[in-house]
Amino acid sequence: MSAPASEASDPVEADVPPGSPVIAWRPVLVLAGVLGVLLLAVSARYGHHRDELYFRVAGRHLAWGYPDQPPLLPLIARAITAVFGDSLVALRVPAALFAAAGVVIAALTAREMGGGRRAQVLTAASYAVCPFVAAAGHTFSTAALDLLLSTAIVWLVVRWARTRDQRLLLAVGAVSAVALNVKYLAAFLLVALATGLLVSGPREFLRRPMLAAGLLAAVLAVVPGLVWQARHGWPQLDMASAIADKGDFAGRPGFIPFQLVLTGVFPSWLWIYGLWRTYRSDGLRTFRFLGHAYLLLNVLFLITAGKPYYLSGLWAALWAAGAVEIERNGAPRGFGRLASATMYAITGITTVLLTLPVYPVKWLADTPQPAVNADAAETVGWPRFAAQVAAVYRTLPPAERSAATIVVGNYGEAGALDKYGPGLGLPRAYSGHNGYWYFGRPPDTGGPTIVVGPDDVAEGAGLQRFWTDVRPVARIDNGVGLDNQEQGKPVWVCRGLRDTWTRLWPEFKQLS
Repeated sequence: MSAPASEASDPVEADVPPGSPVIAWRPVLVLAGVLGVLLLAVSARYGHHRDELYFRVAGRHLAWGYPDQPPLLPLIARAITAVFGDSLVALRVPAALFAAAGVVIAALTAREMGGGRRAQVLTAASYAVCPFVAAAGHTFSTAALDLLLSTAIVWLVVRWARTRDQRLLLAVGAVSAVALNVKYLAAFLLVALATGLLVSGPREFLRRPMLAAGLLAAVLAVVPGLVWQARHGWPQLDMASAIADKGDFAGRPGFIPFQLVLTGVFPSWLWIYGLWRTYRSDGLRTFRFLGHAYLLLNVLFLITAGKPYYLSGLWAALWAAGAVEIERNGAPRGFGRLASATMYAITGITTVLLTLPVYPVKWLADTPQPAVNADAAETVGWPRFAAQVAAVYRTLPPAERSAATIVVGNYGEAGALDKYGPGLGLPRAYSGHNGYWYFGRPPDTGGPTIVVGPDDVAEGAGLQRFWTDVRPVARIDNGVGLDNQEQGKPVWVCRGLRDTWTRLWPEFKQLS
């Protein structure tokens, strides 16, 4: 009996790989466990990242949305704090677990492509030593959970392409519902995967009722956040523009090169090989949509000046494709050593030295880590920062001190003063940066304002728009010579507010 025309037209409909091999649980779990234990072992070193300080406070101001993100991460931060207290280690445990779980999902992706023990272990090892995975797994951030969820989405789609079990389409929708409440960027991954499937198949997902159910779950989950965005003038779009203008990772010229850095200089060849083989190998024909999705996202994020790690959800699948091909046909000539245990051990050690807080903090400025992983520098110096602001506060006459307010330049600084300020006798700090602007404006006390930033004295002339008397009185110094966003910032005492905070506060609003 011949197949219906609609099915016969699907180029991969009759090319479904056979059942998956046995899962190599022992080596895969060892790799996941080593990564998780390592991340937990260093979780208390240095201090909070600025984003973690922000999430602590955002968790006390729960909303359906924020100008820089959907609502889920602040909600999780609130839950962790409520259950385990205000603990840095407790806040970072989920990130370590997310990274370890990603190792397992990466191996399962290789299995779905027909990979046996070697392919699964090679894929899991590539994920485990990936510098971006280690860096994201060290801090509680949107990147940590987004990486896990986007990797899981790709795995589920790969599994559906192999089995055509339509229940997996509902699972994709459910995971997407969570992912879209971590980062709206998950929508681009979903569109890219769907486009890849439409181009090269299998296309039968369009005929499955569970697709509609999965889409409905994802849409319903994101509606509250989109309503919040609409009511507040779509600040997420302005945020995307601010990110593009900042030009992190060397902007568009660095978009491709930094993917090699973030995935590991040596393991990066494997996902490149996997990308190529999705187009060349008959054994991977079913998964050719992954290549289409990856190339489409590259074009999209190059045009929009996105960041190279926006494609991180596809890295595990591309590693898996390369590993499966190596298992079946051997490594390409000259690349065999790059797939060896020795090379992965070297990469793992390099990843630790470049991404994790393994140095004494006084040595950090003299290592290459801050240049490679700038986030490391943003975890140092917060207690000292708060103490220096408190020292300025104590120089005020008692009458002024009781009416003084504090305004700082970014949410990390405001979050640090929220964390350490009460113990130093400081009043609440305010900031116009991102979501912090929505957390409230300073009260009209009539007293002076301690201002941290702008970055130098010359830029501080702009403060005279808001105060009649503006004087620099100190500079922030983290004490270890580390060049981060706060180092060297002037601290000002400003008097004579020109208007009420109700009228002036909108001018302090900034997105970056």
